[in-house]
Amino acid sequence: MRVVPLLWLVLVPGALQGCVPVVAAGVGAGVMMAQDRRTSEAYFDDQKIETTATGLIDRQINSVRHVNVTSFNYHVLVSGEVPDEATKAEIEKILSGIEKVRSVNNELVVSPTSSLASRSSDGLITSNVKLRFMNNKNFNSDRVKVVTENGTVYLLGLVNHAEADAAAEIASTTRGVKSVVKMFEYTD
Repeated sequence: MRVVPLLWLVLVPGALQGCVPVVAAGVGAGVMMAQDRRTSEAYFDDQKIETTATGLIDRQINSVRHVNVTSFNYHVLVSGEVPDEATKAEIEKILSGIEKVRSVNNELVVSPTSSLASRSSDGLITSNVKLRFMNNKNFNSDRVKVVTENGTVYLLGLVNHAEADAAAEIASTTRGVKSVVKMFEYTD
């Protein structure tokens, strides 16, 4: 019955999208890091950036209800909904001020907070993309981080151009995906 634990490894991260990964320490982190092209320092720094960013946003911005911060190799993706342009700009300023952050891709939208149904749909899309990645032999699925926001799939990772193209093709043909944004760093 190894299928159930493997399914949990795929579904739980999708359900926890936007949260600090539960497996950021111990054996889970070691397994994840073994496949990751980031240095171990970058891997743990990215976790610290996400935690720091979330804490700063929670303490400094009262009007925010749905903001996700994802850091990959010191490049930060921020997504979700905010009430106005001023809040969007303030969050970007906060993130840019965090130690070691190289760049911020601000994908926040000014709109009412998304519904639980919309977020659940995004989690399912993320899980489906990851499952399809696992079945593909053109690249190692552990090298691509997937974030979904309102049907838009953001792909992050240190990959070569062939891996990036394969990942984008798989993501774009996954049910429910409206668009795909490649935020890769290329190794070739």
